[in-house]
Amino acid sequence: MAVIKQSSVDEVKAAADMVEIVGARTQLRRTGAQWSGRCPFHEEKTPSFSVDPAGKLFHCFGCGKGGDLITFVQETEGLDFVQSIEWLADRYRITLEYEETSPQDQARRDRRGRLLALLEQAAVFYERHLWETESGAPVRAYLAERGLGEVCRAFRLGLSPGGALLAGKARGKGYTQDELVAAGLVNRRGNDYFAGRLVFPLADARGRVLGFGARRLREDDPIPAKYVNSPEGEVFRKGAIVYGLDRARAAVAKEERAVIVEGYTDVLALHQAGLASVVASMGTALTEPQLKELRRLARHLYLCFDADAAGEAATLRGMELAVKAGFDVRVVPLPPGLDPADAAEGFEDRLAGSVGYLRHRVDTELAARPKQEAFEHVQKLIDAAPPGPERDEVARYASDRLGVQIRIAAGSASVVGNLSPKLLEAGERLERRLLAACTTSPELAERYLAPLDDRHFDSDLHRRLRRHLVEGGEAEGELVPAIAELRATAAAEQLDEDVARELFLRLEERLVQRELDEEAKGGDTKRVIELQQVLRRIREARDEAGSELR
Repeated sequence: MAVIKQSSVDEVKAAADMVEIVGARTQLRRTGAQWSGRCPFHEEKTPSFSVDPAGKLFHCFGCGKGGDLITFVQETEGLDFVQSIEWLADRYRITLEYEETSPQDQARRDRRGRLLALLEQAAVFYERHLWETESGAPVRAYLAERGLGEVCRAFRLGLSPGGALLAGKARGKGYTQDELVAAGLVNRRGNDYFAGRLVFPLADARGRVLGFGARRLREDDPIPAKYVNSPEGEVFRKGAIVYGLDRARAAVAKEERAVIVEGYTDVLALHQAGLASVVASMGTALTEPQLKELRRLARHLYLCFDADAAGEAATLRGMELAVKAGFDVRVVPLPPGLDPADAAEGFEDRLAGSVGYLRHRVDTELAARPKQEAFEHVQKLIDAAPPGPERDEVARYASDRLGVQIRIAAGSASVVGNLSPKLLEAGERLERRLLAACTTSPELAERYLAPLDDRHFDSDLHRRLRRHLVEGGEAEGELVPAIAELRATAAAEQLDEDVARELFLRLEERLVQRELDEEAKGGDTKRVIELQQVLRRIREARDEAGSELR
């Protein structure tokens, strides 16, 4: 993968307007130097989402999400770091420079760019043929009969006229026969690969067309398959695409769930009915690349396949992959012969009636095997399941169904420390508020953080934040959302130097008090007296500060 030069990354970050980017997702209003609004990542009535335009940071006090400009694009658009930089560069018309690579790498990058541009132009060609020509009228009528309206335009459905018309237009724009074949647009004779079919563009999470799916419209179609996809090639990989994710990613991220169906028209019908988080798996079996794409956006998967497919071995393997990847997997039962597109209205009620992955696996085993064999398989499933209420409930359910007791292995108990949660929370808040106050200016960090050391902070994250605020430099990893939260806290609580000074003295007091308690156990009277004097001076200084913690 090509590496973007740091100078280009810096240029993109400098050019991008944080308020503009976030404002496209949620309405913001200015509150002093900050902007605030309702969080785009969870439902809320009272705005708790804060944007720092100077630092290009965001933080939600409700759900805890936070980070910088790039993090926000990654979360809302479902992109990785490089893709986010490229997305912003496209938006702000910045030409990216890449680290020097071999001529071969550059040639591959250039070729991929040409193939993507060719596929995009093909998608436009198909769209126009469906919506703007007389020959597209019967297909438009067919879509209307199926109850599909403007959603077809949103998903860029098209129609292939067949023959060499597409190829001729592409050559007129400088594309070669080799490129047409590599893009999967023509067959060996040079004619359109999807001749006479309804065409569905298949895009990645950024909306870049990588290939097409095509539905048969005529009984005399020479290809007997109802659906055909672009051939696997340099750009198109069926197992890596989640159909509709480019349209659904914002809803998937906000709802933290993806509803996965089998077919293109299922996606269209459910989107038309108002379920914006619906995508299709390009077949019933989920793959690791598809799960990787979804993992960036959601933690909950609702799988809605027909009754036969939901019990197929390949589908079950896909579900198992999803569980191992950390998803909460639920299965939405459908009556035999019923597609999601046929039951689009009121589909949320079906989601509410979904069952967990483990329960679905048990039901599958009970339906497919004789009683003794089913018992053995179900027992293995229960043994392999993590301890918890779901496992215990499913074990009781299976026991009732089989009439035989399913054994439940003892789960491990978590160990809870003796420290009071309230005391721990108070200590963390003390540390965090001082750090927050010192984000408002380098002078405060120098005055109130530099004199401290790691002994003053119980949290390892807080220790690293102190070092970063004192030493400066580029924040990385978990420091980015942490700093976003600190700056948002400083603005929300109006933390100033007076507050910083008292917080500083309280941390000093806490450390000295801890040392005093330890020395008192050892019986070093001289040291105890010294620490008592230090503690008294700190408390006097704190009282003089005259500021109260809120």
